[in-house]
Amino acid sequence: MATFIIARLTFLEALRRRILLAAFVLGVAFLILYGLGFHLMRNEAMPRAIETPRDALMSSGLNSFLVLAGLYAVNFLALAMGVLVSADTLAGEISSGTIQAVVTKPVHRAQIVLGKWLGFAGLLALYLVLMAGGVTAIAFLRAGYVAPNLLIGVALIYLAALFVMTLTLMCSSMLSTLATGGVIFGMYGLAFIGSWVEQFGAVLQNQGAINIGIISSLLMPSEALWRRAAFEMSPSVAQSLGFTFSGPMATISVPSPTMIGYASAYLAVTLAVAIRTFARRDL
Repeated sequence: MATFIIARLTFLEALRRRILLAAFVLGVAFLILYGLGFHLMRNEAMPRAIETPRDALMSSGLNSFLVLAGLYAVNFLALAMGVLVSADTLAGEISSGTIQAVVTKPVHRAQIVLGKWLGFAGLLALYLVLMAGGVTAIAFLRAGYVAPNLLIGVALIYLAALFVMTLTLMCSSMLSTLATGGVIFGMYGLAFIGSWVEQFGAVLQNQGAINIGIISSLLMPSEALWRRAAFEMSPSVAQSLGFTFSGPMATISVPSPTMIGYASAYLAVTLAVAIRTFARRDL
């Protein structure tokens, strides 16, 4: 029960600090800009009605590209949201001394960490429903297009955001706020560059470059989860060719389903380390 009370307080704290308001306002601004871009680019690329099978294939490919480009931006924003809401939660309260008002209550420290994790997980779910739902609604209303396996793809984006939030929470239990932010964005940068190196390695058949990408994905699986999500939401023709768009560049090397299990286990271990570290820390 105490865990859910802390989760509710975490949610209310995000409301008080206007995190939800800022996310909602900027999210709506993003969707307006995306909708305008979707409309203009589709009009420019498909100026006439679909009359032949070739037109239909081109239209489907264009719609898939525009939707995945929008969801790529949503994926990045969800990861950033996961970092921003959790980086200061333990480190900030420890440094300011406000955590003393909580730990002196008859509440186990594990319940504090779990409650905050649940509260942030709820925030991320709401944010993702707004953003991914908005992108999907725009594509459907403008072009009648819905990405295949949409729920699986959005679930993988949510898993990536949860993982980054949990990793941030773990760092926040042992480091300062600034150090936590530096570590997380540094690891994201490694995963981002590693992903590019892996794709070039797949094109050039360079096993060393592919291995670099795999190692970076094992350290920080957020990019690998996005590439798997993009693959799941790509048309079956693209999947059969092993060539999908996943943002600024194409994906040639698609992560296997095993990576999903690995990321889930990594998340669980990270949360356990966060609980253990906070429970043993001298406050």
